Amino acid sequence: MPQVQKDTLFLLHDYADPAHGGETFYCEACMTVEGVLATYPDLAARLKIVRVPWPRPREALVAAVGEANQNCPTLVLAEGGFVNDLPGLLEALHARHGVPRPHP
Repeated sequence: MPQVQKDTLFLLHDYADPAHGGETFYCEACMTVEGVLATYPDLAARLKIVRVPWPRPREALVAAVGEANQNCPTLVLAEGGFVNDLPGLLEALHARHGVPRPHP
């Protein structure tokens, strides 16, 4: 049976930022997507999820979408292309995977 390509979701780990005295932070947009994944666990099974470290270059993300597109979260579509703005990514999860939309 052939392997079916999945959409790939790139998310950031929490991270210490040296520019802020090494304080630990999380990415608000990534945390929103983590909440969607936790609420709809069947979604995670339909995606390849890659959690990347905060420092750039984010090598796995660069390999997928190029050096100019390292922001997270990023959804790389199985058939090509990507979405890396939160509203667009949430809409893509709705359209492609049946997740409800956020309330307007």
